Parts: sequence; C-alpha cells; structure tokens
Amino acid sequence: MIRPALAALPALLLLAGPPARRPAQAATVFVASQQGAQVTRVEAGAVAGRTPVAGAPATVAAGGGSVFLTHPDGHAITVADAATGAVLRRLPYKGQAFGLAASADGKSLFVADWSGNRVDRLSAADGTVEASAETGRDPAHITLDRAGRLYVADRESHRVSVFDGARMTRLATIPVGTAPFALALSPDEGRLYVGNVRSNSLTVIDTGALKALATVPAGAMPYGIGVSPDGARVLVTNQPAATVTVLDAGTLEIAATIGVGRYPEGIVIEGDRAYVANWFSDSVSVLDLATLKEITRLPVAEGPRSLAVAAPAKGPPR
Repeated sequence: MIRPALAALPALLLLAGPPARRPAQAATVFVASQQGAQVTRVEAGAVAGRTPVAGAPATVAAGGGSVFLTHPDGHAITVADAATGAVLRRLPYKGQAFGLAASADGKSLFVADWSGNRVDRLSAADGTVEASAETGRDPAHITLDRAGRLYVADRESHRVSVFDGARMTRLATIPVGTAPFALALSPDEGRLYVGNVRSNSLTVIDTGALKALATVPAGAMPYGIGVSPDGARVLVTNQPAATVTVLDAGTLEIAATIGVGRYPEGIVIEGDRAYVANWFSDSVSVLDLATLKEITRLPVAEGPRSLAVAAPAKGPPR
C-alpha cells in the first residue's frame, strides 16, 4: 500500500550547519519517513541526525558509501551521503519507483516500477536507464545477492521473479503465497524468505535450485523480514498486530512474538539488534536479538516505512 502523495514541497532541504561525521568503524541505519519527508540516521541504537528530503521517500537502500531513496509519487530517486546523510542529487525516474536495491559499489540501482510492471537498472550517477525487464503485476520489494541475481516480489502475481542483474534476463518465476511484499536473504544467501501479506505466511526459497521449499504461518500481514547474522532466526513484522514474529530458521516454527509500535513495516538487523519502522507510531523499535525484547523506541518523522544499513565506507571520507 502506498499512501497518497503529500503536497509538493520546495527543492531538497539540507540541515543547517555542517553535518557531523559518524565514526569510521560504525555502520549506520537509515530510516525513510514517507509522510514526514525525512531520513533519520541511527548509530549505536540512538538517533545521530535527521535530513529533510522533499517528496515523500518510501524505500531506502545503501551501497558504495551512498544512500538512495525512492519517491513513488514524485517520479524520482534521491542520492545522499551515507557518512553524513547530506543530500547529493536527485535522479528523475519516469515510473513509480518503489522497490529498490543498490549494487555493492553503489554504481548501479535496481528499481521496481510499481505501476509499470517492470524493473529497471539505472546508473546511480545520472539516473540513465541501462536495461529493463518485465515483471509480474505490482512489483514490490526487491533484493540483490552477491552473485548479481535480482529477486522481485511480484505482489499481485503471487510470485517471485529472478533475474540476472547484469543482463536483466529472467532466470526463474517461483510461485509463493498470496501478495508477496517483503524479501530477505539468509547470510549465506542459500535461502530467500518471502513475506506474503494476504496469506499471512512466509515462503522459503532455495536459491540454488530456485524453487520454494516451504510456506509456513508468519503472523498477520508480514510486511518486513530480517534474518539474524547467524541465520538461525527470521524476524517478521506483523502490521495489524503491532508485533514481530520470530521464527526458528531450522524448524520454521514460531519461537517468539515481540511487541513493537503500531503498524510495523520495514525491519533491518545490524549486529545484535533489530530495528523496526513503526509506520503509525512514528517511531523505530530497537530489539535485542539475545533476549528477543524491545529495549528502546526512537522517535522519527511521520510515517517511517523502510530501513537500510550502510556499511562503513572504505577509503578516505567523501
């Protein structure tokens, strides 16, 4: 579900004064707030900075020292500096950009056109469309593996499409549950987990064989998925229940349920913590993976939907 567009905002805004740089060794969690038109930086479990971004950002991804945000109703993609959060440039996009993935070097972007039923590979430098491929109906979230394979949740076609990201050719079409939306790879990338929002289930795909292994209950409306660093647990956000369901990756049985804010959507895992975007509570829940409990809740701008982890940049600061 994409919320209605906000009123047009002026050109991209930047925070006053020079932004503080994060410690070189720290990873940063970025939170896109769609209604509040802002991206929040979270470091070591605390808010480290906020940057206004015009045009209702919906989905955020990171790669190569940059952070990228889609604007489905603004037909654009924003590029920001992962070290500071400062906006660098805005790329035009003719379609309705929603799902987003970035190559590890940050040079290529993969964008799912929600209303155009396609996925495009763009140059992150200037937004040039380098290649395109047809998807199923209403492509939602996408993810890219280290081998360059691209996975697309075709929400209204109830399947996952798999593409060779370099050639943008289709490798497989895998039936899943009803209305797949979120995707997450296991750390070894041997499994792809798919959240099916209308069948309240999780489909597990073997990425070697490119076929579904199982589909299991995962709580009400699973809208976001995260996998623990050891691959042992799968965390799934449940929108109407305001919870996160924790599944044992080995047995695929529900191991715990954690209360979070209202209407949780995106979830990412960084180290021993999970971060959950609570869309209707305007907050991010921080979960301890050892105790499986919420340890704090961070206020963010209105309508947080998506999160991404930016790894520490290599080489000198930008």
